[in-house]
Amino acid sequence: MDINELMKQAQQMQGKMAEMQEQAANAEVTGESGAGMVKVTMTGRHDVRKVTLDPSLMMEDKEFLEDLLAAAVNDAVRKVEAQSVDALGKMTGGMNLPAGFKMPF
Repeated sequence: MDINELMKQAQQMQGKMAEMQEQAANAEVTGESGAGMVKVTMTGRHDVRKVTLDPSLMMEDKEFLEDLLAAAVNDAVRKVEAQSVDALGKMTGGMNLPAGFKMPF
């Protein structure tokens, strides 16, 4: 294999990676807590798009609501991270990357 072929493959991979990064950034996940009473919808860029609270929670104390909201945000963050790992695994399938290697997304 010559250097030109390697460069071509590297450019193709870079293009695919940029496309996957954009898809991951725009994907949305929903984190939940309190058995679904609090829902947080977040993008792959960790931007919160929507927060939904069950109306019955309006009677609860402030600290309880804060805990539920924090738990729902943390759940959404974990889902975003899992989605990123899954996308990276699909992108690098067959490549022998070192354990713990992180791509830039």
